[in-house]
Amino acid sequence: MRRLQITALTAASMLLFACSKESENPASVQTDVGVASSVASAKAVGGAGFVGGVMGRRDAAAPAMDEVSADAAQATPSPSSDPSTVQIAPTMVIHNGQASVEVDKLDPAIVKLRLLAAQLGGYIGNSSMSGGREQVKSATLELKIPAQRFDQAINGLGTLGKVESVNSTAEDVGEEYVDITARVSNGHRLEDRLIALLATRTGKLQDVLSVERELARVREEIERYEGRLRYLKSRVATSTLSVTVHEPLPILGQGPGQNPIVAAIRAAWRNFVGFIAAAIASLGILIPLGVLALLGWIIYKRIRGRMS
Repeated sequence: MRRLQITALTAASMLLFACSKESENPASVQTDVGVASSVASAKAVGGAGFVGGVMGRRDAAAPAMDEVSADAAQATPSPSSDPSTVQIAPTMVIHNGQASVEVDKLDPAIVKLRLLAAQLGGYIGNSSMSGGREQVKSATLELKIPAQRFDQAINGLGTLGKVESVNSTAEDVGEEYVDITARVSNGHRLEDRLIALLATRTGKLQDVLSVERELARVREEIERYEGRLRYLKSRVATSTLSVTVHEPLPILGQGPGQNPIVAAIRAAWRNFVGFIAAAIASLGILIPLGVLALLGWIIYKRIRGRMS
């Protein structure tokens, strides 16, 4: 009888050991089989009551272990279901450019430039013209065109005349746009809190006025940031191309529109007139000197005649 009790205690100890190892190593099928055989032998020798109590405690503890395992599985983040929280700055680039084109005639080139802007879905902004008797005729026009057609506008300058130079710049404002967007979101959240505080405020009038002043300040900042966002969007959507067109420089002569032969004849006539003027001006000195010389000669003749 004593040997049977020892055998039952041994089977119960092995069962508890198998329960503790089952949570650590799920692949313990062979151990469970050995324990089951031991339990069967214990039941055969009359130790079924003790073993049944141990099995009952194991069955009661199993749901709790299952709940802990489920909670742990939920708490562990899945790499496939974890979305990226890094906010990538949008691609926002402002394109600007300057170009210089030499044309045969200024007025037809200006008309072609306006037609080019209209064909690309844009318009002419600021414009200026210069020209005169001693100046080369030129004009500067700013083309406001959609950003996606900026390259088409540059390629279309070849139809006006000889393209002398083209300079283009690209300014990335994506980081600034993201920063201002975050400031606007924070401003709206602060505005909501102030509105809720103002709705439930029942204190002194001075406290209510302080909240209203802070609310006005927050709204002013939000409007300023939103205005900056609208400005950035408009600059990104519309590119600016400043085009300067001018007529050819004269091959000869000092200025545009001059004929070198006519200019030479005019210069010769000016020199001749200058010489005559100088000769006439010199008479004011030569005539008095001639008179004095004549008087001196007459006096010399008389004195010499008396002496002889």
